Amino acid sequence: MGRLEVLKTYKIYIGGAFPRTESGRTYPLHGKKGDLLANICLSSRKDVRNAVVAARKAFGGWSEKTAFNRGQILYRIAEMMEGRKAQLMEELVAMGFTKVAAEKEVLLSIDRCIYYAGWCDKYQAVVSSVNPVASAHFNFTVAEPTGVVAIIADEKTGLLGLVSLLLPILAGGNTAVVLASQSLAMSSITLAEIIHSSDVPGGVVNILTGDLNELAETFSTHMDINALALSRSTDLKKKIAENCTVNVKRFFSYDKNWADASAQGLHFISDFQEYKTTWHPIEKIGGAGGGY
Repeated sequence: MGRLEVLKTYKIYIGGAFPRTESGRTYPLHGKKGDLLANICLSSRKDVRNAVVAARKAFGGWSEKTAFNRGQILYRIAEMMEGRKAQLMEELVAMGFTKVAAEKEVLLSIDRCIYYAGWCDKYQAVVSSVNPVASAHFNFTVAEPTGVVAIIADEKTGLLGLVSLLLPILAGGNTAVVLASQSLAMSSITLAEIIHSSDVPGGVVNILTGDLNELAETFSTHMDINALALSRSTDLKKKIAENCTVNVKRFFSYDKNWADASAQGLHFISDFQEYKTTWHPIEKIGGAGGGY
């Protein structure tokens, strides 16, 4: 008798662990020839809420790390992806990519990790400023992370679209709750395994798989999500934007070819920053007639 292949279980990633969805539901993921590749967790609204709790708990520790340390950690993700690039390419091919397209996507994803790792200790120098004022004060504007950011990943790329949004959000000190591509879910969970075995603290990244039609309202109305990044075409875009407006949540919609050079840049970090301006008096030194 022939041997039956043991199919991998692709579970969700919340708080540094790999639980099954609380509802116990799954959906089948088929390959380009119709063969069953895996049963993928069909996340529920409760899973989203659990992921947000984990992201909020991790936010303080992650945002307070030095920028240099965050850069080291993001570079470590690139190192781990480099070591598992054969697996990532194999999964993309199984889900319908050509070998050439799969290799291009994986290599670009690794390079994008390195790109944003390099920005971690530099973006503050570019987006912050010392402002000229007429009074005897120093006036500084500095960037601070927005908080918990929800990412609705691109449906057409299994890895690159997700990495292209996740990494700048992490570089800026935010934590993330991700809804991965439903039809190309395998590589997103492999990315979760890579993140888990790197130096990223548990809860900083949370990756869910499931149906956007079911989860869109929870993502856009949850009061402890501070910003939402949408990177897929959907009829729900208008409703998601309206929900974010009602609860004063930042909303960004990116319709990009993530393989283009324009799909990376400082603005993907600065979009998810808050800007705080501080006034500080200049004390006069040396009494009357003295300098400052």
